[in-house]
Amino acid sequence: MTTLRIDGKPGAAASAALEPFVARLYARPGMRLVGIVELAHVERTQPAPDSDRTASVKVKITHLEIPTEAQEGAVREAQRALYLQRTAAGTLSEDDGQVELAEETLRLTGGLLHAVEAARLKAALAHWAAYARRVVHTPELAISEIRHELQAVADGLAAALDGAVHKTDDG
Repeated sequence: MTTLRIDGKPGAAASAALEPFVARLYARPGMRLVGIVELAHVERTQPAPDSDRTASVKVKITHLEIPTEAQEGAVREAQRALYLQRTAAGTLSEDDGQVELAEETLRLTGGLLHAVEAARLKAALAHWAAYARRVVHTPELAISEIRHELQAVADGLAAALDGAVHKTDDG
């Protein structure tokens, strides 16, 4: 696994964006700031194949913007939406193949229909991608077995899209 390292000193633009907050950060230990950040690849370390060291990549904070109090809610909402998309989880029900979202994922959606749907689709795609990977790594499948598995993936993806399993002319 590759290790991420953040270069100690932010770029000039990021430092300029932080400057107005330095005194408050110093005065209030534990204070947090929300921001939008841009990271740039600075360097990578690739150990020799027989080495016991891990690969690493170093990034530098090149740009950073801190929202005003009035803007902070919108930035936090964007952060929450991105977190939801990254962590959306669920399972497929055995009865009808529908995605049942995990409780934590449902909590994060806040009842917003578009967020529920995006999370449901992410969970379904993760399931069918894992299923397809298992099939790919199954040795010596016959052509008929491959077709059957591919049909299962197609039916599962169709069910995720509109809740109904699509049947083809051949079954």
